[in-house]
Amino acid sequence: MDRSSLLQLIQEQQLDPENTGFIGADTFTGLVHRHELPLDPAKLDMLVALAQSNERGQVCYQELVDLISSKRSSSFKRAIANGQRALPRDGLLDEPGLGVYKRFVRYVAYEILPREVDRHWYFYRHRSCPPPVFMASVTLAQIIVFLCYGARLNKWVLQTYHPEYMKSPLVYHPGHRARAWRFLTYMFMHVGLEQLGFNALLQLMIGVPLEMVHGLLRISLLYLAGVLAGSLTVSITDMRAPVVGGSGGVYALCSAHLANVVMNWAGMRCPYKLLRMVLALVCMSSEVGRAVWLRFSPPLPASGPQPSFMAHLAGAVVGVSMGLTILRSYEERLRDQCGWWVVLLAYGTFLLFAIFWNIFAYDLLGAHIPPPP
Repeated sequence: MDRSSLLQLIQEQQLDPENTGFIGADTFTGLVHRHELPLDPAKLDMLVALAQSNERGQVCYQELVDLISSKRSSSFKRAIANGQRALPRDGLLDEPGLGVYKRFVRYVAYEILPREVDRHWYFYRHRSCPPPVFMASVTLAQIIVFLCYGARLNKWVLQTYHPEYMKSPLVYHPGHRARAWRFLTYMFMHVGLEQLGFNALLQLMIGVPLEMVHGLLRISLLYLAGVLAGSLTVSITDMRAPVVGGSGGVYALCSAHLANVVMNWAGMRCPYKLLRMVLALVCMSSEVGRAVWLRFSPPLPASGPQPSFMAHLAGAVVGVSMGLTILRSYEERLRDQCGWWVVLLAYGTFLLFAIFWNIFAYDLLGAHIPPPP
């Protein structure tokens, strides 16, 4: 139903005869059932919630139009904060007769979203097209690149110790800082099978559900922001070290999701959430520890410094700041939130500082970087 047809229907039915700009929720709900209008149950639930946030049980006309148009403005957030929204009679877990894909969508809703009304909204509005192609494509590309280099070098573990590995045009190396694409493309290279397996698993288990709920644009922005912050942080804090692996983006996604779960602990309905939280933190900490060990105590003779671990930490910072803002803004416009602009300003300031650092600081500080391969 578009805006013009909704306006015509309201005028014909005289739902607002006094032109107050407000419409009774019960009146409109009765109209929907009487005329069998194509309004899904989640939107009806939201309509009642918005009405209950109003003292007279009415809905602003503009909010009603936004609801029909699937636009969730600050009024939805206000209704959540007031705690006055009418939740559906049955939870999604009690929904009968679901196919395999719909059950997966329901699983994703309970894994990612902390409020029942948001889970219903997502469940009824979700469409299989477009699919979550970004995380799947990135993971597939990383696997293909790893297989190509593994076959070429005949080495599948600790590939960075092979003298030909650092000659790849994808690796970030401090001697090739002028080749700006390397600040992003290093995410396709990995130390070995163990790092690739860890990153690919998290990208598919956490990244794909996040992309299904929050969309390609937001999750790709968060992932790439973590990757870029990772390489730039290494260029500032560990100036002699190269970087490989998608850990900056992976840790941005995981940290954002874990922080969102902690901040909405009571509302999250995912099973065994405490055990899974502990396991995730242990695995992420172990991966950082492994990276620190390889950086400072290489098990094999190496021709130069081994890849830095600072990209992991930078990705986690991006996840807790930018990522948490994105995940807490489900179906709300980021540009309408002050916190989003604060995060963008902070990230932009960091980017400018890192760019000037890479241009001037290496020469001013006389940093002795290893010769580029």
